[in-house]
Amino acid sequence: MNLFTRHRKRKIFISQNPSWKTYQAATNRNSFKKILKRIGIYIGLLSFFLALVYSITGEIPGLTYLQARKESSVTPEYKTGPENPILKRLHKNDVQVLIADKSIVNRTEKNFRFVSNGQTLTAETSLDISLQNYLAEKLDRINSRHIGIVVMDPSTGKVLSMIGFDKTDPSNNPSTDSQFLAASIFKIVTAAAAIEKCGFNPKTILTYNGSKYTLYKSQLKNRKNRYSNKITFRDSFAQSVNPVFGKIGVHCLGKIELQKYAEAFGFNRNISFEIPLAPSLISLSDDPYQWAEIASGFNRETTLSPLHGALITSVIFNQGMLVEPTVIEMIANGQGEAIYQSRLVTLNRVITPETSKIIYELMKATIKFGTPRKGFRGHRTDKILSKLYIGGKTGSIYNKARDSRYDWFVGFAERKDAPNKIVISVLVAHDKYIGKRASFYARLAIKHYFRDDFIKNKKS
Repeated sequence: MNLFTRHRKRKIFISQNPSWKTYQAATNRNSFKKILKRIGIYIGLLSFFLALVYSITGEIPGLTYLQARKESSVTPEYKTGPENPILKRLHKNDVQVLIADKSIVNRTEKNFRFVSNGQTLTAETSLDISLQNYLAEKLDRINSRHIGIVVMDPSTGKVLSMIGFDKTDPSNNPSTDSQFLAASIFKIVTAAAAIEKCGFNPKTILTYNGSKYTLYKSQLKNRKNRYSNKITFRDSFAQSVNPVFGKIGVHCLGKIELQKYAEAFGFNRNISFEIPLAPSLISLSDDPYQWAEIASGFNRETTLSPLHGALITSVIFNQGMLVEPTVIEMIANGQGEAIYQSRLVTLNRVITPETSKIIYELMKATIKFGTPRKGFRGHRTDKILSKLYIGGKTGSIYNKARDSRYDWFVGFAERKDAPNKIVISVLVAHDKYIGKRASFYARLAIKHYFRDDFIKNKKS
């Protein structure tokens, strides 16, 4: 092949093939398309995973935490002016400062006005004033040192009623005061932990020796003899059997699990609210007998506020989630602009939805044949109560230091024919003589609230 022929063939090859730049551009386009395709596949897989998790747990991973963190990180924004600044966005802690001199407990009106920085502001509460006034009239102020009653919508955390009476300090609000010994109300926490960590169910057979309502070290031994009493987990909860729950604390849960579940339920932590809310307290040592005392509520160290008692009960209606309480719906400035608006804030998962259902059934059984059965006698034939599912847990303990007997009821009521429901928490510190019990006030509150609820639904 001569030189001319080779040169001609080279020209033909170059003319029939693209330039290097053209070739690179085409390659880059193909690579970019492959990357987009991969990204689309990854997004699809991620969406499928999140949808799967949501269908199982009822929440998107990380979303609850981010929501709570966003709420806690909100700071006031000010619109500066020649004289008075106008608050544009407030957190619950800011509301505490604004309404510090306004009493929310025992309010007889839903809305109220107040002045801040020269501005006239209007606050709208979530209170059911009909229920407020009714309960305030029923208080036994003669035989009681303290009374705290909280009624709440469990799904939203909105407080529907907050009633308080303090014979020694009229300015105190017992509803948010955590000085009161938790007593057997803590058995709700122990029961939840036992279900998840020990595999208990309502029919689990347990044994104990001695009396139901004592807690001696000898009763904590893991023994069975002819003197041992057999009882189901359901009946142990309903009848508030101390030795059974003491043995659960020592042999099944121990210090670490008791501490973990107590804090998940809100003990030892500050919970945001529009008025000051003292934290409920618990402290565990390395002494197994103290674990038994804590688990059964047979101790004088674990404390609880009535509002926190309502929050604990609300967990069973929220798929095991703990929510923040709220009592101020909105605050508006003089121009009618909202400078504070309450919203649902979910704090953390406490227990699984399955555990919530079991606790729900345990509390229903307690009303039927447990410690509060006398207070709810005849509820199955009552015109109002018979239309409801009712559950509860009682607690009773003598506080020697304050020479007072604490009497607790926490529970719920839910319509059988509608999704309407409430949770209620009542604390009564009896004086020299036993007056009206906590379960008495709970029954009154449930009947009055749902009597109004049935009337409203008939009209609508």
